[in-house]
Amino acid sequence: MLHKTNELFMPSRSLIPGQSLILASLLMLALLTACSHKTETGPVAVRFDEDICQQCRMVISDPHFVAEIRYFPPGKRTKVAKFDDIGCAVTWLKNKPWKADKKTEIWVADYHTKKWINARTAFYTKVKVTPMGYGLGAQSTSAADSMNFTQAQQHIAYVEKHEHAHGILPDIHQQQAE
Repeated sequence: MLHKTNELFMPSRSLIPGQSLILASLLMLALLTACSHKTETGPVAVRFDEDICQQCRMVISDPHFVAEIRYFPPGKRTKVAKFDDIGCAVTWLKNKPWKADKKTEIWVADYHTKKWINARTAFYTKVKVTPMGYGLGAQSTSAADSMNFTQAQQHIAYVEKHEHAHGILPDIHQQQAE
């Protein structure tokens, strides 16, 4: 008489005590990692005096004026570009295919607190000295002489056209990409 057994489904060797717990823990960790799709948003830490401005290629050193753009290239993870001045960020973004993408995030440091604020909702006041001479400091609250983001973009375009030589010359970064 034949007896049905489960021997075909049992491992040929016995597990060491605790080994099954380790295997179960590793499996659970793999499942949690695979299932947790963390959305990448917001600014990232800047390494002052180490990180380089994506537009002008100068070292980022002043926390009062730093800016970042988080963009979403098609089919890739998000990327963050860092800038030493909001003017560099706006100038860099104007020729990018993701400039009108609603997911593109623009962050700027509040000139007074050095905390990140959304560049699109920030208020900008004219200041005398900025890293690249665009002359704008961002802040989270409105002031009598402050500009909104659209007005700040217009100010940056004016400075780019009339005061910065690289605004007249062909974009070297664009030529390098081709």
